[in-house]
Amino acid sequence: MVMSYRGARAEADPKERLQNIQIREHMTPLSKLITFKADQKVQDVMSTLINKKISGGPVVDEDGKLVGLISEGDCLKEVVRGKYYNTPKDSGSVADHMAINVITIDPEKDIFEVARMFLELKFRRFPVIENGKLIGQVSQSNIMQAVLGLKEEDWRR
Repeated sequence: MVMSYRGARAEADPKERLQNIQIREHMTPLSKLITFKADQKVQDVMSTLINKKISGGPVVDEDGKLVGLISEGDCLKEVVRGKYYNTPKDSGSVADHMAINVITIDPEKDIFEVARMFLELKFRRFPVIENGKLIGQVSQSNIMQAVLGLKEEDWRR
């Protein structure tokens, strides 16, 4: 009868462990995120987008719950409509123009899955939701920054 004995195995060196590749670690957190309110004027949003050099952002209610997204494209639609109909500059509120059917991301989602979603859905940003509340946003730029920070040998998929 052959008996096999395996001695105690040392845990892998912490430097050798996989890096965290969850969205939670690579998103823009809510504390650094520019958000909008549904009752804001579109003119105010356009000004913010230009001054902050961003292309859009989440729309939240007073409790921090996501109610939509507003983007440069949403604002441009109103600009074109106003020019076509020769209407005054008052272009309505964010609620009139925001996207309300928003695809959100769980903070535990893998960055490579989200990269695939960006390519398939052709979106520029996804709100990150935890327990029904907005906790951040992930953009294509966040994904590229995360990948640049990973070591090649740590990529698994």
